[in-house]
This record gives sequence, C-alpha cells and structure tokens, in this order.
Amino acid sequence: MSAAPAPFSRGTVIGILLAGALAFVAVLWMLGTDSGGSGNDGGGHVGGKGLNGFAGLARMLENEGLAVQRLRNRQAAEGFAGLLILTPPPGADGADIAKLVEARRLTGPTLVVAPKWFAVPLNAAKAKRGWTQLAGTAAPRWQGFADSVSVEIGNGTSPPADGWRAGTRRGRLPDDRQVESGSGNGLVPIVRTGSGKVLAAWLDDGGRYPALAGLNPGRGEEIGEPYPVVLVFEPDLLDNWGLADRGTAMLARDLVLAAAGDRTRAIAFDMTFNGFGARRNLLTLAFEPPFLAATLCLLLAALAVAWRALNRFGPALVPEAEIASGKAALVASSAGLIRRTGRLHLVGRPYADAMRDRLALLLGLPKVPSAQETERLIDAALLRHGWQGGSFSATAAALRGARNPHEITRRALALQQMERHLK
Repeated sequence: MSAAPAPFSRGTVIGILLAGALAFVAVLWMLGTDSGGSGNDGGGHVGGKGLNGFAGLARMLENEGLAVQRLRNRQAAEGFAGLLILTPPPGADGADIAKLVEARRLTGPTLVVAPKWFAVPLNAAKAKRGWTQLAGTAAPRWQGFADSVSVEIGNGTSPPADGWRAGTRRGRLPDDRQVESGSGNGLVPIVRTGSGKVLAAWLDDGGRYPALAGLNPGRGEEIGEPYPVVLVFEPDLLDNWGLADRGTAMLARDLVLAAAGDRTRAIAFDMTFNGFGARRNLLTLAFEPPFLAATLCLLLAALAVAWRALNRFGPALVPEAEIASGKAALVASSAGLIRRTGRLHLVGRPYADAMRDRLALLLGLPKVPSAQETERLIDAALLRHGWQGGSFSATAAALRGARNPHEITRRALALQQMERHLK
C-alpha cells in the first residue's frame, strides 16, 4: 500500500476545520440569543433614543464605570441581584408588574418608572432613526400593581409645577405644566415639585433606606431586606429629554445610585414589558453559566478528536491492486511464488543457463555444439575485457549446485556483475 497525495496541506485542512467550527458555534449562539435588535424604535425604554427614551441614562451610568445590563428575559429579571429598572408602557399588565416586583423583594431593589408621553416618529428630513416628537400624554393603567397609589398628569392649562426639588437641591423640568405626579398611602417622597407634588417615592414597607432618604449614593450603605421599591412618577426626571438639563441629569444619577444602595451593585434595565422579551431555550442555556463550562469542555474535546484524527496514522493509504501490472510486477510475483513454495533451489540452474545465453548474445559468440564450449568462450572474453572476478563457468557451476538462498543470491549477483562489466 502507498500513500495517496493529499489535495490540501495539513495547515489548510486545520484552517478549514477551525473556520467551520467557529461558524457553527456562531450560528448556534445567534439562534439561541434572540437579541431583537438594538430596540431603538422610539419607545419609552432603555433602547429608545428619542425624547421619551432612556438610552441616555444607561449611557451616562456606563460612562461612569457602572455595570449596566439590558435584560430581555423575565426569569433573568426575577433573579437579577442588582437594581432592576422597569419602564413598562401604559397598557402593561399590572398583575405581571406586581408579580415581578414581589418576586424580587428578597433579591434586589426595583425602580419602576411610570410612562407619560405618547410619542410618534419624527418626520423630518434630517431626523435620525429613533427620534420622536411628543403628541400627547397617557397615564399608566396598571390595575393590580400599587392600586393604592393614584397618578395624575397636568395639562397645558395647569399651574406651573415650579420644577423639582429634593432636599436643598432644585432643578427644572422640560415641560413645567404637563407634570406627572403620584399620591396615596404608603409613599415616602424622594423628589417633589416646587409646589409639593410627589415626583418620586419609595413604597413604605417598614424598612430603613438611608441612601434614599438622603439621596446620597456616595454613602454606600447596605440595603436591608426586603429591598426597596422605588416609584418614579415623572419620567422626565430620567428620560433623554430631562437629561438635557445638567442638574436633572445629576439628580437622575444620584436617584439611581441611591436606589441601588451601593455603587458596586449592578444595574439592569428590563425590556420584556416593552415587547423585547425572549424565552430561554437549550441553545441559550448552553452559552450561559453553569452550562457554559460544559459547552467549552465539549468544544475542547471535539478539537482534541479532530487533532488526533489528523495525526493518527499520517496520510491515508491507497490499497494496491491484487495483481500488479508491468514486467517488474510480473517478476516480483513470480519470485514471491517461488519463495513461498520453497523451490528456490530449483532456480539456480535455469538462471545460470539464461545468463550464459544472454552473455553469448551480448558478445556475439558463434553457435557451438556444446554449452561447455560456449562458457569457455565467455571466460576468454572476460579475460580480454580485463575481468578479475573469476570465470563464468566456475561461477555458473557454483550457482547450479547452490541450495542455500543466500548462496544462490550471491552467485546470481556475481553473474550480473559480469554482464554489467561486458556492456
């Protein structure tokens, strides 16, 4: 058997295998991770870059070095140990909001931002994707969540709210007449309007939250259990339009960090209520802890198997034909047959006779009546050509009488050397 020539080098094959494996893993990851795009659809959520969106808040927190996530899975939101910020639309199911908030009471703090603006895409020549124009207001209708709290929105004829105030800090609102505020039992105000209406508060559950009370995130005090639920009735305190004012932006930062209670606690924006939810599946779990370790081990095992396959026995061997063609193959087959039958000692005499006839033809000797005379003429020719290795007749006689394979081979080689010397 002989090795077939490889159509590709080993490096090329390894490169093709690696590229294919990486492409396969990437396809699995993309199939298992339903990202749903950037979310910049003009909505009032963390993906929105319009006036009513909260992309600016997330970017500001990220630029400060805080860990900010965007969650598209309800189960992941329930188990998130950091501050979870909810921005449900007006028509969200209040029972679902209450279920998520209640599930997190012993897991981490929750900040719920009430919606206010009804926004439509901005129809302008130089408008970018996600830009919006405000076309009215819409109060949340969340029956089943915080039913003891009522929300109201001022109109264009309402008295000015006189901006916002938190302790000794004051600032302005983008629209001082269409301000959304909350009221009801069990609210501990954090931010009010200049006229005293509540813009942000936490639900009084008997817990003590000094960071929220002083709106001082720099204190880094631990939050006790259960964790607080903060309600922001006026979204302009946190949305992109409100953050255009530096004072409001700093208030938004401090409010979020105070709700988190600790700068080291991660922050996440929920997007499931805004239509960007994605269910977990087996492909998703394969790339998430703790299953990620098993996935990596499987990939490494596949790589080891591939490497072992490439280096197992070298290039693939091509089986030879059962009966080879050509004179050399015929001679080799005949020799093998003679050797296997144990009749090698019978080859010496016919081989010596064949070499005698070959040399006689090579020297052009005349035909003589006996073989002995022909061998005598060959001996004389060898002497004339300066041969010093012994006579042909003696060597041929020794070959005819040889019985040992080694002796037969040695005598046959001597006759071949005579032939080469005479050529």
